[in-house]
Amino acid sequence: MTDPSNDAAHGRTAPKLPIQGKRNILITSALPYVNNVPHLGNIIGCVLSADVFARYCRLRGYNAIYICGTDEYGTATETKAMEEKCTPQQICDKYHAIHKEVYKWFNISFDEFGRTSSPQQTEVCQAIFKKLMENNWLSENVMQQLYCDKCQKFLADRLVEGICPTQDCNYDSARGDQCEKCGKLLNPIELKDPRCKFCHSTPHIRDTNHLFLELPLLKDKLEEYINLMSVAGSWSQNAIQATHAWLKEGLKPRCITRDLKWGVPVPHEKFKDKVFYVWFDAPIGYVSITSCYTPDWEKWWKNPENVELYQFMGKDNVPFHTVMFPSTLLGTSENWTLMKTISVTEYLNYEAGKFSKSKGVGVFGNDAKDTNIPVEVWRYYLLTNRPEVSDTLFTWVDLQAKLNSELLNNLGNFINRVLSFIAKPAGLGYGSVIPDAPGAELHQLTKTLAEKVGRFVEQYVEAMEKVKLKQGLKTAMSISSEGNAYLQESQFWKLYKEDQPSCSIVVKTSLGLVHLLACLLEPFMPSFSLEVLKQLNMPPETSFLLCDEKGDIERAKRPWEIVPAGHRIGTPEPLFKELKDEDVEFFREKFAGSQADRIVKAEAEAKKIAEQLKKTKVSDGNGKKQRPTKSAEAKPKAAAEAEISISRLDIRVGLITKVQKHPDADSLYVEEIDVGEGSTRTVVSGLVKFIPLEEMQNRKVCVLCNLKPATMRGIKSQAMVLAASNSEHTKVELVEPPQSAAVGERVTFPGFEGEPDDVLNPKKKVWETLQVDLRTDSELVALYKDVPFTTTAGICKVSSICDGSIR
Repeated sequence: MTDPSNDAAHGRTAPKLPIQGKRNILITSALPYVNNVPHLGNIIGCVLSADVFARYCRLRGYNAIYICGTDEYGTATETKAMEEKCTPQQICDKYHAIHKEVYKWFNISFDEFGRTSSPQQTEVCQAIFKKLMENNWLSENVMQQLYCDKCQKFLADRLVEGICPTQDCNYDSARGDQCEKCGKLLNPIELKDPRCKFCHSTPHIRDTNHLFLELPLLKDKLEEYINLMSVAGSWSQNAIQATHAWLKEGLKPRCITRDLKWGVPVPHEKFKDKVFYVWFDAPIGYVSITSCYTPDWEKWWKNPENVELYQFMGKDNVPFHTVMFPSTLLGTSENWTLMKTISVTEYLNYEAGKFSKSKGVGVFGNDAKDTNIPVEVWRYYLLTNRPEVSDTLFTWVDLQAKLNSELLNNLGNFINRVLSFIAKPAGLGYGSVIPDAPGAELHQLTKTLAEKVGRFVEQYVEAMEKVKLKQGLKTAMSISSEGNAYLQESQFWKLYKEDQPSCSIVVKTSLGLVHLLACLLEPFMPSFSLEVLKQLNMPPETSFLLCDEKGDIERAKRPWEIVPAGHRIGTPEPLFKELKDEDVEFFREKFAGSQADRIVKAEAEAKKIAEQLKKTKVSDGNGKKQRPTKSAEAKPKAAAEAEISISRLDIRVGLITKVQKHPDADSLYVEEIDVGEGSTRTVVSGLVKFIPLEEMQNRKVCVLCNLKPATMRGIKSQAMVLAASNSEHTKVELVEPPQSAAVGERVTFPGFEGEPDDVLNPKKKVWETLQVDLRTDSELVALYKDVPFTTTAGICKVSSICDGSIR
């Protein structure tokens, strides 16, 4: 397993170079910008996803390197330096160290983590520029740019804010280069009501001379590359769509210089007072950082016949990597290694809104460490929630559910059961020594398990080769579920007393699965795999491998052969710890709002505590502390009891087992729904106009079970299926619990405790009072006020109705 602290850079190992006849893979992730602490959305979007793939490549025995670093030039750094009253270099030094520390904690295994403010960056960037000049792919042009008289400077894109010109957007804080709300790339002079970010005065347009990369002239070369590589490299659909959107709009000359001081200087007499635009020089950072890793960097970057380039990023970075960067390299007419595969993530959103570095919203890398939730839990949760095809949502209750049910009760439980049984003394277990298991391939239950495991390993490899990381993780976890089922079905505790040879087969096979799981999950949770190795009493140097040429995949299909008989295991210990409801509430409260809000809140609370301490020291003159006044006392009990709480509703996860149209009403369905009571309940719902019959079959739904039964057209309805509708009531969708939610489980609302009424009293209008606060939000989450409908498997959602009402 690779340490994330740049072994090669510190002279510990020789830099890897491509090897003839081997699979050589060069991996990069979008260079994180240096002006802030990375948040979880940044981490899953690039560095963590690339790390998983890099570790997988090493697991398969491929010759792979992973290159990354901080993107340090440009306007945002200058702006941050002005805010913090220091130089851009000081800002970069400060945040580079913070980024490095965060990624080290997350176990990111870079071969080199560098920075773009290096001399190598200047050298490589200027060399590429000179080639483009020689080949006549650059043009000079006067462009109009906003100039601030008060600040006496041209304003770079990000130094201008205003109203987005895009129809139906009109976001009033759009930046000059891109609107954060609609995502459209902009030119600063397109903004309505522009203002200078420093002094807020209105800038005016002035002419300035710049250099442009002639993308239209490179179009044929570029399209040939895109058409070939998007197929050969199986580009993700979101990457293909974003690229074709740029091509469809028509390529335009792209300005590659800026009126700034902080950047790579332009080596041209007419433009010596300018620097390169950050989106021209940043992708070149992959090359320059590789040149810091090895002086033989060209063997990676100018070797397309022997090297495959895989790049990882968020969706907003796509055009710069599929259009701008390839065009830049193609324009040099040199034999560059161009990107083969691009893996793109959508956005990870936070609770009720978006993660935002600029606004300080969400959980940041250093926050994750401060929670004391182990790194393997964070990595697992982010990767199961990886937004591969659509935006996904981070919620604390979902993190809790995944930790408690998937890691603790599934994976941790399986490994601990196996190791604890082997560790029991002779007469109760195996005294920590692995038994021999002759005839395992003839043991029917074991043979069936091995066939399933073999298929899962093949599916895992297939998913990971296609960079479907979420699918790879899910498949590996399925082996743990199979292991638990195998232990249960074999009843190994009985076999130990009644059939020792069969028990030995089950135990040795199960231990093989433990080792296999540690191997398959190493790319996702390396710290977990190290701990399993320790408990297996195997040295950390023991390489997990899944090489075809060494037959590792075939051996995985015979799990009883993985760990040799006679091996003595270490001391079993629980691998995961439960996350309790009170912890979840604490974290939700702690990380609410923006970082700035949290600082203000923390200061206010500190002040409040200080005042309370002062008050407790005030005595009544007799040495006794004063009693609180009546106004500080609790509300009268009767008033508290009169409050109508959401906890009075008995909402459960139900499964529709049968559905048909009502014989006497065209608009009604009659469903039989299992709500965990042994027998089903009959429910009548007015959903015929909105949901086709076939979509109602075998579907998990949220069911309100304690309404008073009502007869509808001759059929008694014993519950109500909850659905959301839009404001015009032209669209209705079911509120859906997660697929893995248990039938009969009660849907809860964190922070609202209490038992439901047996039957809601219609006269008290409990349902009617609560229903007005049931809604869906812009992220499609079902809420009571601002609290999500929650199950142990995660939160409940609808398909597409934003801001709808639930009834």
